[in-house]
Amino acid sequence: MRALTTRGSVVDLPEPSPAEGELLVEAVALGVCGTDREILAGRIGRPPPDRNWFVLGHESLGKVVRAPEGSGFAPGDLVTGIVRRPDPLPCPLCAVGRFDLCENGRYAERGIQGLDGYGAQRFPLEPEYAVGVAAALGGLGVLVEPTSVVAKAWQRIDHVVQRPLRRALVLGAGPIGLLAALLGVQRGLEVHVVDRVVGGPKQRQARALGAEYHASPEGLGRFDAVLECTGVLVPEAVEHTAAAGGAVLIGHGGGSRTLDLAAFNDDLLSGNKAVLGSVNSRREHFAAAHDALCAADPDWLAGLVTCTVPLEQWGVAFETGPDDIKSIITFG
Repeated sequence: MRALTTRGSVVDLPEPSPAEGELLVEAVALGVCGTDREILAGRIGRPPPDRNWFVLGHESLGKVVRAPEGSGFAPGDLVTGIVRRPDPLPCPLCAVGRFDLCENGRYAERGIQGLDGYGAQRFPLEPEYAVGVAAALGGLGVLVEPTSVVAKAWQRIDHVVQRPLRRALVLGAGPIGLLAALLGVQRGLEVHVVDRVVGGPKQRQARALGAEYHASPEGLGRFDAVLECTGVLVPEAVEHTAAAGGAVLIGHGGGSRTLDLAAFNDDLLSGNKAVLGSVNSRREHFAAAHDALCAADPDWLAGLVTCTVPLEQWGVAFETGPDDIKSIITFG
């Protein structure tokens, strides 16, 4: 079978041999994100201990080929795979099923750290880490994993914001930012999206949600909730968070302007603001993401996908431009 690897090529690999109790899944589609690009560039990622390469891909959509009795799945079911596996020790958080919050970093992640990803024509998947996808979503089910990341971020906002949620600011109009905006609109909030790219599909997608779109956060005032999805606008995120509000940092970027730590501290203290980091997700977040996508306009979701290529043309999906939102690799 064919598989996309960290060698930067599609190669032939032996057919998988699922362990007892595992599903055998045939890949339908694979989402590409900034994490995949960072891995391919050699900046992050860790292969399994027995080799120096691994199969890429953590945003999956597949169809069950074989399912053991009692697994809860049947051949033909669409599924997506949860990415993280808990610390085998386990740490206190992994021990209670909250492996997305693992405190000692000994977790593994499909296609990122220590485990092969989902970027192969067929792959094994443990039923406890498989999430069913409604047939009505079709190929757009590949968006469940990235949506789960923002579902978790919104959950964290619910836990910390001490004021009524009315206005939300999303910094960044990439796929994570636009999906964060979608969930904000679905909550009935006034949503503002900021991205330096003016015009094109990003602006069009934000406005199609009913969100306001801006090239800069300057002059927008304060917001009950801020979701920073770029990794480079952290000071702006805090600055635009209202008193007793919260900012969640989702984006991993290449730097920010220098922080005045004293002023940063005073702003947090005087405003009783909360700032949280959020990454990865577990089953409950996948379930919330799936529900949000099923409730969304399918045409709007399809508008997020600006590049679709077959596996053998995978390199095109790793190229980015100002009008690109989400790239998808399909498996014939």
